[in-house]
Amino acid sequence: MSTTLRLPGPDGRPETHSLGAPGDWTRPTAPISSRVVFAAAHVVPQPLAANVPGAPAEIDWDTTLGLRHELWGWGLGVADAMDTAQRGMGLDWAATTELIKRSAAEAASVGGRVACGAGTDHLDLTGLAPGPRGLQTVIDAYRDQLDVVAGSGAQVIMMASRALAAVATGPDDYAHVYGTLLDEVDAPVILHWLGPMFDPALAGYWGSDDLATATDTVLSIIADHADKVDGIKISLLDADHERDVRARLAAVPGAPRLYTGDDFNYPELLDDDADGRHSDALLGVFAAIFPAASTALQAWDAGDGARARSIMDDTRELGRTLFEAPTFYYKTGIAFLSWLNGRQPGFAMVGGLHAGRSVPHLARVFRLADAAGLLLDPELAADRMRQYLRVQGVPA
Repeated sequence: MSTTLRLPGPDGRPETHSLGAPGDWTRPTAPISSRVVFAAAHVVPQPLAANVPGAPAEIDWDTTLGLRHELWGWGLGVADAMDTAQRGMGLDWAATTELIKRSAAEAASVGGRVACGAGTDHLDLTGLAPGPRGLQTVIDAYRDQLDVVAGSGAQVIMMASRALAAVATGPDDYAHVYGTLLDEVDAPVILHWLGPMFDPALAGYWGSDDLATATDTVLSIIADHADKVDGIKISLLDADHERDVRARLAAVPGAPRLYTGDDFNYPELLDDDADGRHSDALLGVFAAIFPAASTALQAWDAGDGARARSIMDDTRELGRTLFEAPTFYYKTGIAFLSWLNGRQPGFAMVGGLHAGRSVPHLARVFRLADAAGLLLDPELAADRMRQYLRVQGVPA
């Protein structure tokens, strides 16, 4: 007998929803080999912490690190201290530093892959102005965080910087900052291009609002430092642009990777194109769909591209809903699914971000996760959804 509950429908009136069965997901028995993939994990706050805008982040470390062990157990790498973990949206640098160190230590204990974000978000932007002094301040801030990530043993992700976007006057300033820092790193890093749909403060990154000009700039930086760049994560939600960059990277010495950050179009970007190319992945959506993602990746490893693509396609509508505008609130849906699946004790986020999405939005997320087979314990998920609706004043 199926589990049922009442959910608000498109017109707001309650409708009966019958839950399906979880998907037939399988954990890998060998490392995933055909693609390099990272799931960008979120953090879970202490239940009795303030968890209001502006309050210092107080993390439930056991639960937060448990999420990472779950991702490693499904064969995925973990991208930590990224925007999914609320960098720039509630996770302060003190908590970020501890997260990086703890996550890297846990990865080493189980042989898991981890890469962590290094940025400039500990800077006070007040008084920061364009010019040599402002650029040097940004370089020094990056150095501080690069030291923390490299010192932890994690791979470095050089995150896009709001401070650099604020002080740079054109492409040459980006080339100077990135060139200086890439010359100094000891191991290849992952660059990070996050579009304004994820963070409006990053509009015009790489020194131009023109996409072609910005692309030429970053590819020139990569070509000039090819031995120091493992790849670049691109989160612009533009599949055609990503394919173009991917083809151009193939001509760079060492062929740096294109890590898709496209949470709309990841099924086809991970699939092989007509030239046999595919993207690797550094995706926030993988934190929500990781049992399906792992099973699909195992199918690609086994040469069954049709099954892999079918699994990924079945998660597409969920991904598009999680990341719909305003896209920077996608983290709320990821934490919500984590709670529904029993991976965290409460639906709470640092900085009060659990209020970032509406009741109708989260009801759609519930329906789509069920349709994709990603509510792994339907009775638990239904019970928690009922609790959430009751607290929100939604009639059953």
